[in-house]
Amino acid sequence: MNSPAASWNSPASRRTVLATALAAAGAGVLSAAAPALAAAPSAPSGRSGPPAAHRRAGGTPVDNRFWSSAADWRGGTAHGTKVLSGSRSGLAFATPAGTTDYTDPHTGKTSTWEYATWTSPVHRSRVPATEAIASWNADTPAGTWIQTELRGTYSDGGATPWYVMGRWASGDGDIRRTSVDDQTDDRSSVWTDTFAVDDPASGLRLVSYQLRLTLHRKPGTTLTPTVRRVGAMASDIPDRFTVPAAGPRVARELTVPRYSQNTHIGQYPEYDNGGEAWCSPTSSQMIIEYWGRKPTAADLAWVNPDFADPQVCHAARFTFDYQYDGCGNWPFNAAYAAAYEDMNAVVTRLGSLTDVERLIRAGIPVITSQSFLASELTGAGYGTSGHLMTVIGFTAAGDVIANDPASPSNEAVRRIYKRREWENIWLRTKRYNASGTVVSGTGGVCYLYWPVEPTSAQRKALEAVGVR
Repeated sequence: MNSPAASWNSPASRRTVLATALAAAGAGVLSAAAPALAAAPSAPSGRSGPPAAHRRAGGTPVDNRFWSSAADWRGGTAHGTKVLSGSRSGLAFATPAGTTDYTDPHTGKTSTWEYATWTSPVHRSRVPATEAIASWNADTPAGTWIQTELRGTYSDGGATPWYVMGRWASGDGDIRRTSVDDQTDDRSSVWTDTFAVDDPASGLRLVSYQLRLTLHRKPGTTLTPTVRRVGAMASDIPDRFTVPAAGPRVARELTVPRYSQNTHIGQYPEYDNGGEAWCSPTSSQMIIEYWGRKPTAADLAWVNPDFADPQVCHAARFTFDYQYDGCGNWPFNAAYAAAYEDMNAVVTRLGSLTDVERLIRAGIPVITSQSFLASELTGAGYGTSGHLMTVIGFTAAGDVIANDPASPSNEAVRRIYKRREWENIWLRTKRYNASGTVVSGTGGVCYLYWPVEPTSAQRKALEAVGVR
């Protein structure tokens, strides 16, 4: 089996989002002007990320705020957008606020777009935060795309610039979906999909923020992207090599499709070196199909018919971040899942296995991000600096049942991992790598996907972990 050490993203495991030291950050922050669309600078082949977070004494470590209702949209500031009501509210074009030229840094093509904007009210986070990750759910028909930005206020009263958190289209015919590297004001930076305070030990925190959506369409058309949900998870996770144990409470296993990323090794290497690095889209595809959604035959017509499980290739292509050069952009995976009919998706952090059990009990599987040495997870047979897998249940003894895409075949995907080992590699923020160097862990990052009309139990479980 090909080692999944780079399965988060290769080369050199670029998806180490919570590294222990900041890389030197260059210029590249966009202007605060709404329609400004500077081309992103090229990223180096490997990147460091923000330091692990420090927890505010006595504070709650995670705050989620998502805008999705008609009342939410009406509470923001609109320039050219309108609120769609009905069974599912959304934000769409009304009349253009103006036009702007965008030069796609990945194709060199310059195009003119009509745009409209919506800016959220200021949200004061319950958690003065060291990090924030935005995510969004949007329909982007051909000829449209969206940009999501974040601007915040620091604990000392200073303000961040508007940071681009993603330029997104579900397709790849108009623009190449992309993150924007090297955004910094020398106090905070954005690393692919994560806003981070540069020096958490200084005590500086993000205390509030706004999000801004810019909707784009081809001039002279009536096309519109429709945004169904946008928000962010802000967090201040304590530095820790180990985490408190949570006793088992739930024994249940969900029936989730099983797909191996490794059966796709060598396929479509232009999308992050092929299947060896497809843990995130493979996990996403498993959960999308658990909820009864999947690509149509027409959607998959581009895939080589000799390839098994073409939907995994499809997920890799349509989660691919052309700046990051990989499929592991967290909000891009959530946006891909929500592009299917009547689906919601967010990126957040959970605090314990008790939270995961609550979701499993309600029938909601959880995609988790973790890094570990081979010796730290019995039965895995590999080590990784970043890997996504899907928790589908718990045994009677409380051990974790996971669909691990880093398996040699679909049949081998279902694994049982020791509870205490798994809990620690997922929730910690610091660890030792194979050379004994202190590096970082993800601190409980996960993706949650669920239908627009969840059951009462599912709605309560999501609310219990801070997602509405």
